Amino acid sequence: MTGHGALIIIPTYDERENLPRLVSEIQALLPEVHILVVDDNSPDGTGQLADELAAQDARVHVLHRAGKQGLGTAYIAGFRWALQYEYAFIFEMDCDFSHQPKYLPTFLKAAEDGADLVLGCRYMKGGGTEDWTLSRKLISRAGNLYAKSIMGLPFRDLTGGFKCFSRNVLETIDLGAVKSKGYAFQIELTYRAWLAGFKIVEVPIIFPDRKVGLSKMSGRIVREAMINVIKLRLDDDLRKS
Repeated sequence: MTGHGALIIIPTYDERENLPRLVSEIQALLPEVHILVVDDNSPDGTGQLADELAAQDARVHVLHRAGKQGLGTAYIAGFRWALQYEYAFIFEMDCDFSHQPKYLPTFLKAAEDGADLVLGCRYMKGGGTEDWTLSRKLISRAGNLYAKSIMGLPFRDLTGGFKCFSRNVLETIDLGAVKSKGYAFQIELTYRAWLAGFKIVEVPIIFPDRKVGLSKMSGRIVREAMINVIKLRLDDDLRKS
């Protein structure tokens, strides 16, 4: 199972209603791509359903974790698995269809054309959000401006989680040193890739609100992100690495 082109990592927690359709839509667009479901022992049986999908299709794989441990640690586990099995391109993707599968070929082409990290961007020409409340729009915009100003990064969408990494980025970043587990995880990975000198490209995406299931966002996650952004910026060892 080595030497595959691309792997899409999908962390799940109570996504039973979304997972089968998402897998189907991904495979219709990119039949050669593999999918890794990282399930945090979902009470609704998402993990068991993922096992059933994997049993029927060799392109689908599953990692089971003991419980809800945070989005960041789910991705780190997925990254380590991807590196172990020598995938060239590794995607981050939510299961709730806010990250629309139709953009996957665009991400992959950008990566194949030389981008080390591809970021899905809501805040550039061609990008945007759908069915968001005004308060959510304001929080998202403010969060991005806050992170951008403190980190000194030139990118327009730092808090999004629809990404594609080249293998080289994940091999270079010290995954064991990544501190953030929640919302700030996306900011930290982009920051680490930027400090390491990798080529980062943004591509426009439309980000609709989820239609099924409950959002995992909380006040605690937002507070963690605000504090972690400052900690990252003040981390002299990180900038020297």
